[in-house]
Amino acid sequence: MNPSNVSLGTFNNLGIAPKLLEILDRQKFIHPTPIQQQSIPIAIEGKDLIGIAQTGTGKTLAFGIPMLQRIAKSSGQIKGLVILPTRELAVQVDETLKKIGSSVGLKTAILIGGESINRQIKSLRQNPHIIIATPGRMIDHLENTKLNLSRVGILVLDEADRMLDMGFAPQIKKILDRVPTKRQTLLFSATMPNEIVKIAHSYMSLPLRVEVAPSGTAVSTVTQEVVFVDRGEKLSQLRSVLSEYKGSVLVFTRTKYGAQKLARSVRDMGHSATEIHSNRSLNQRLHALEGFKVGKYRVLVATDIAARGIDVSGIEVVVNYDLPAMAEDYVHRIGRTARAGRSGHAISFATPDQRGEVRSIERLIRQTLRTSATPSASNVREVSPPNRRHERPRNKRRFSDGQGYFMKRR
Repeated sequence: MNPSNVSLGTFNNLGIAPKLLEILDRQKFIHPTPIQQQSIPIAIEGKDLIGIAQTGTGKTLAFGIPMLQRIAKSSGQIKGLVILPTRELAVQVDETLKKIGSSVGLKTAILIGGESINRQIKSLRQNPHIIIATPGRMIDHLENTKLNLSRVGILVLDEADRMLDMGFAPQIKKILDRVPTKRQTLLFSATMPNEIVKIAHSYMSLPLRVEVAPSGTAVSTVTQEVVFVDRGEKLSQLRSVLSEYKGSVLVFTRTKYGAQKLARSVRDMGHSATEIHSNRSLNQRLHALEGFKVGKYRVLVATDIAARGIDVSGIEVVVNYDLPAMAEDYVHRIGRTARAGRSGHAISFATPDQRGEVRSIERLIRQTLRTSATPSASNVREVSPPNRRHERPRNKRRFSDGQGYFMKRR
């Protein structure tokens, strides 16, 4: 593992209880990451904390271990609440906390959209120690099932900047108003916009800030390049990438319809591919993720719903088929490769009129992206109609698909 992403210490000197240390050792968690090493001792003491770290640096255990230890120490008198932006991230956090907490008798409940609310009510009746929820579904329970949060002693806002980007600020404020004022609040984020500063001032008590990388820093083990290409040549360029790289590939598009269309095109190339976007049900999205993890699908095409919190090891390449709408999302997208110190590569396709968007990304990550040459026109074969090799048809336009020209009437 890369030393910039994994500390040289162990979990032994962070104030973690012996029983939890045994479980961590059994789960093969040996060396804490920098965010874990700096955050865990502070959080175990019960202090409020703002943790700023890149994606893929182990933030779940950074808040999960202190939360589990403090709840166990209180004999279940205090509860934990974790709020995060997406269903997939909620499922992932739930799985991680269960790995550690189930051995000490701690139970979780997960409240997310796309699942039966009655089933969730049943899990709440089992008196869970930790609730993991997305903002919208949490508000549903607060308003319709009269969920009582009076015993919440530890509140975690995970991927807080993403929740604000997604328009969840009103829901977050409602939740903050419903939990006890006397509590511990742990806020984790990859960036530190002004809105988060306001939350810290209004809802946290003298929070300590831990920052293991400057806000907006890209993972150091990801090599990056941008290819300037005409929009009609993107598919051909992707074909070349999938031919050159043999490992798993995560491809990002801006829209759900673009993701659907591109996944079909990739399958037509002969590659196993699936997609994740908001038109797919939770079960479909989880199935796609699991299939991608185990190698059933080599290519996963996704919108920014998968840009954060999806922990899939060993992704060789991330391709930004479309540049993200916000420069900050670039960092989260490419953070899907080079997880936990591994190396990875990111390729971005940009049209000639998107140079300004590329510069915005470069300003954010404070580095210049390596530019690869646009495929030259000499590599494009022109296909002419029979018997008219030198005559351009009237009232027709030429479009490049990256392999040859096809004709389309106006």
